[in-house]
Amino acid sequence: SERAGEEVMMLDIKLFRETPELVREGLARRQMDAAVVDEVVALDERRRRLILDVEAKKAERNAVSKEIGRMKSKEEREAKISAMRLLGDEISALDESLKQTESNLYDVMAGIPNIPDADVPLGPDDKHNVVLRTIGKPKQFDFEPKAHWDLGTDLNIIDFEAGVKLSGTRFYVLKGAGARLERALIFWMLDLHIRQGYKEFYPPWMVREEVMFASGQLPKFADNLYRDHQEDFWWVPTAEVPLTGMLMGEIIDESALPMNLTAYTACFRREKMSAGRDVRGIKRGHQFDKVEMYKYCLPENAEQELENMVADACATCEGLGLTYRVLKQCTGDLSFGSHKTYDVEVWAPGCQEWLEVSSVSNIGQFQARRANIKVRPADGSGLRYVNTLNGSGLGLPRTLIAVLENYQQADGSILVPEVLKPLMGGIEVIR
Repeated sequence: SERAGEEVMMLDIKLFRETPELVREGLARRQMDAAVVDEVVALDERRRRLILDVEAKKAERNAVSKEIGRMKSKEEREAKISAMRLLGDEISALDESLKQTESNLYDVMAGIPNIPDADVPLGPDDKHNVVLRTIGKPKQFDFEPKAHWDLGTDLNIIDFEAGVKLSGTRFYVLKGAGARLERALIFWMLDLHIRQGYKEFYPPWMVREEVMFASGQLPKFADNLYRDHQEDFWWVPTAEVPLTGMLMGEIIDESALPMNLTAYTACFRREKMSAGRDVRGIKRGHQFDKVEMYKYCLPENAEQELENMVADACATCEGLGLTYRVLKQCTGDLSFGSHKTYDVEVWAPGCQEWLEVSSVSNIGQFQARRANIKVRPADGSGLRYVNTLNGSGLGLPRTLIAVLENYQQADGSILVPEVLKPLMGGIEVIR
């Protein structure tokens, strides 16, 4: 029941008490029914009334206990003791009611997403995301460029049949130079982020349930996650999850901020594909690789740190020589925990589409509240919640798709990008 206390609220309970209209407006912008705000307000008011009632009854019991100790009459003591039993029953009933109310409040608030920044454009889905800038022009070929599923098969570096044989649909096997190219991309990205000022981590790929909750994955996305029921482990859908969980329940000195972290993990998600473009190739799968960027910072510095992280993701695209664009997500496309998000997309000439390789998000204090991560200010003032941000730097296999399709030659071979050549063991052209 203590989980529902003010220390572990998903959103600041003061928003619901003092400015509920702002929460209603934020949820309405997310295309959500704002009636849940009234439910939270009612539960919070009931919870506070019950706390006052319980405290008053307990104070009364303490006072009567002292009074009984001073009584000399046996009859008076027995009468008071009998009354105390009734009072104890009342306290027990109130405690149970408080516990249930706190549990209900916790469950309702656990399902409420973060409130969008006022700067986030209004829109129902990703078709209403706003393109802010495009860097470079789509590459022009003097031949018909192939899609990666043909390139990979012709060069024998992507084996779709082996993936299906091993694990079923939406799995594949990278072979030879294809596997080495994926590994080179991961190594190069990690090294780039280290040069950008990030510290590398290699976290577990399985975490406990409370870590999934802290990062905002549970309970909202339980149906999209993979779980080992025997040990109650959850396979991570992104390195953001363990990078959040590492500091659960801890206090960070302000002098340690900002903290810039990067990590590579395989990621596991139940992808629900519909018919169409997404079902072919390696764009979507239940397992994929990703290099993550993550930041802890002071709330007042979050906007600048968000811009810094977007620049770091863009530098990764530029280093690979890819044409890319930056979009601002609309309210209908924001993730559950996001306060504000930019997407970075690269152009894939074979697929003839823009592929999202990074979503860079300011999460505000949403995760910090769930994980109870605070900062100790240098001026000695009271503890407060830290601000978290995350972004892909970059996500594979879409980056691999863009490399394969942009660097293809008329004879079907693929040039290795200059920055990856030192990691390819002498392979400069994949034939």
